[in-house]
Amino acid sequence: MNFDQILSAVGGFGKFQKILYIWICLPQILLAFHMMVSVFTGSTPPHHCRESSISVAGNQSHFPGTLSLNFSLSDGSCFSSDDLLESNRTERVPCTQGWVYSQDTFQSTTVTEWDLVCNNAGLNSLSSSIYMFGLLVGSVLFGAMADRYGRRFILLLSIALQTGFGVAAAFAPTFSIYVVLRFLVGTTVSGVIINAFVLGTEWTCTKRRMLAGIFTDYAFGLGYMLIAGIAYFIRDWRKLQLAISAPGFLLIFYIWVLPQSARWLLANDRMEEAIALLRKAALVNGRVLPPAVHVDKCQILDGGKQSYSAVDLVRTPQMRKRTIILFYIWFVNVLVYYGLSLGVSKLGTNLYLTQFVFGLIEVPARSLVLLVLPFSRRLSQSGFLATGGLACLLMLAVPADHPNVVTGLAMVGKFGITASFAVIYVYTAEIFPTVLRQTGIGVSCMFARIGGVLAPIINMLHDHSPTMPLVIFGVSPLLGAVLSLALPETADRPLPDTVEDAENWDMRSPPNKENPEMSEATSQSANSTEQQELRRLANLA
Repeated sequence: MNFDQILSAVGGFGKFQKILYIWICLPQILLAFHMMVSVFTGSTPPHHCRESSISVAGNQSHFPGTLSLNFSLSDGSCFSSDDLLESNRTERVPCTQGWVYSQDTFQSTTVTEWDLVCNNAGLNSLSSSIYMFGLLVGSVLFGAMADRYGRRFILLLSIALQTGFGVAAAFAPTFSIYVVLRFLVGTTVSGVIINAFVLGTEWTCTKRRMLAGIFTDYAFGLGYMLIAGIAYFIRDWRKLQLAISAPGFLLIFYIWVLPQSARWLLANDRMEEAIALLRKAALVNGRVLPPAVHVDKCQILDGGKQSYSAVDLVRTPQMRKRTIILFYIWFVNVLVYYGLSLGVSKLGTNLYLTQFVFGLIEVPARSLVLLVLPFSRRLSQSGFLATGGLACLLMLAVPADHPNVVTGLAMVGKFGITASFAVIYVYTAEIFPTVLRQTGIGVSCMFARIGGVLAPIINMLHDHSPTMPLVIFGVSPLLGAVLSLALPETADRPLPDTVEDAENWDMRSPPNKENPEMSEATSQSANSTEQQELRRLANLA
């Protein structure tokens, strides 16, 4: 018996798996906290030079009504006065005594703590980029460690390190130490995403994997909404950082409830442990595993002797075209997703309410994907990318004195790009052939993380040209929407196993509409090798 047959006998998505997904979803909420907390902890309040003529009472001050918390401040906040020179010219004098910050919305942020304004304003965006770079490093580091030491151990280690580094960041004495700790938190976030997703996938039957994956995305959306409420009641950045990190200590009980991957145990010659765990899962699911179970290890490690590399992704014409397009779409999805998410403070509306709604729209976006994806992958991908791009461009046509309209369009853009993000996960796995699927998705995610690193930097351009970020976030998805139309349709088509299959895609038989069972039989060989995909899923974060 191969592992998929054993899993079917145990119960591919029974009570055991549903309980497991509950444990997997809990850390996803904390992941959303860490991903989005910088919207609040790194916010820049209105400010002016300390020796300014504006009246100051303590650290509170009155700001003219023209100044808005969510808009970039004028250059006047960076200069204390104009000195008259001998030639009747004036020279602007930079602030020398520091700044006074409004406390109308925040008691303190990293910006007010370390004066990350004016010439130092770029350091704020740089810290977000460094955090995103941590996710890239973590996906490589913890993915490799999980293959060697097991999903469960690395998941527990990632949660523990994430909690420790997150709490330490709340007590960082300097900005440099804070940035380093945030980078380390970023690496552990990838460790949690990777191993939680793979652990759940390895315990779930093929037909339920996409649905189960969407449930974990819902948990991330819940955390996205909750961070807005937590930040509303906690206005001090250190207390907020501590509040989102400390709950990780409550997950200590995972040591006793989180199971190891039976598939990983079998692949590492730990047969007795795997069989005992499978019998436990069968008991919870109300099934009975046969007394004598023989597992063909070759089925589990299928494809282990293949010698394909990343070069094979671009060696042949059709693969090269599709690979470049997919890399670009991954890059654009992450670039625009985090560009809009992290730039929410520049929309000019209530920051907390907008953040909550941005998280809320993740639910209908991912739900819509479940409805439209069975009909067409290609049109779904193109349509959602076009929706996100057009919404961003339409924001440029709205006057600045209509912030609610701008925010509404931003939410439409967030809806489109979130749905596109969900589609690309499935679409990429179906386009790359089995022999290159793991490699292809791994490299795709590298390009995605580059987009995450660049998103905060592009948002920083808003201070110099408010239209430039929106132009980038609008044009790049539209280009992706056009390019995606050049990809093949994969809905109800058998997965390609070899490079030759991918090259001859148009010559392969289309799905049998009158007899779908025959189509299912045609793709049986692809499904039988699907366990090889599990390692590549470690890079999907």
